[in-house]
Amino acid sequence: MIRLSPLTAKRLKRFRSIKRGYWALLLLAGLYALSLGSELIANDKPLFVHYQGRFYFPVVEFYPQKDFGGTLNTAPDYKKLARDPAFAAAGGTMVFPPIPYGPNESLLESLAGDPPTPPTWRNPLGTDDRGRDVLTRLIYGFRVSMSFALILTAVGILFGVLIGGMQGFIGGGFDLVVQRLVEVLGMLPFLFVVILVGSILGQGFWVLLLIYSVFNWIGLSYYVRGEFYTLRNFQFVEAARAMGIGRMKIIWRHILPNALTPVITMLPFMLISSIFSISALDYLGFGLPPPTPSWGELMHQGLGNLSSYWLSVFPFLALFVTLLLTAFVGEAVREAFDPKQFSRME
Repeated sequence: MIRLSPLTAKRLKRFRSIKRGYWALLLLAGLYALSLGSELIANDKPLFVHYQGRFYFPVVEFYPQKDFGGTLNTAPDYKKLARDPAFAAAGGTMVFPPIPYGPNESLLESLAGDPPTPPTWRNPLGTDDRGRDVLTRLIYGFRVSMSFALILTAVGILFGVLIGGMQGFIGGGFDLVVQRLVEVLGMLPFLFVVILVGSILGQGFWVLLLIYSVFNWIGLSYYVRGEFYTLRNFQFVEAARAMGIGRMKIIWRHILPNALTPVITMLPFMLISSIFSISALDYLGFGLPPPTPSWGELMHQGLGNLSSYWLSVFPFLALFVTLLLTAFVGEAVREAFDPKQFSRME
């Protein structure tokens, strides 16, 4: 069982007392947890199929047409299969998710007009220029954006703490050389790097993550470097050295826990930057490749279909609310970890 220090316990209590940030965190965490099961919420595959006394689960497993009376080894069209009289005659039934559309499913056959079509009871947020349900793509796009931001933030914290901490603790010539390299890296034009690397390696989730990871840790490393510079000269660190404690143990047990305040306070704002950046790149056409669900790609469609307001308004609102909730969390974390708050409380 992890035992929290009294100061950490006070900070967590202070964070929970800031209702706006606390509930924003719970809401974001809940929405992301739901998005991880997007296939159970919105999908063109049924949750389960009962056919000839057996149960099938197409959401999690592939089944060929032959399993349902067909002749091919390819995946069946479950919606056509549900309307097949032979399937019903064999006692077949299936249950679809609450939103029976896939993120890349074109609904051209069932639309009243040419896409993009406005919101209806069947498609509450309308369809995009390829006849795909906008609500479904927003749900899947939230999972893509949040997963990208969380992984990128974790990688940025890892490298920012590692490199910035080494600079601040070792100092001297090592710090001077590394800092010049960091400054040169920070001067590179990010968009040109994305275009260049994308043209070589291709566009994709992991390629974009790799490119972003090269730059994302730089700002954080400055703060960690400064914290380590300050803390390495404190009396408790000098006392640990005098006792013969090794460098790694001093860093891990004495300096790092006291240097994490800027890391924790910057974490929500790194998430905001990551979510906004991936949406902006998708909007510009340099982000995730089609047909990956993306809020930025939907807003880009809205630019080409100005009369189809739903293509711009709903993705923008989703992005705005997500960033706003994350900002509430960031403000609450910053206030909870502010030393001035505890001096006032005392």
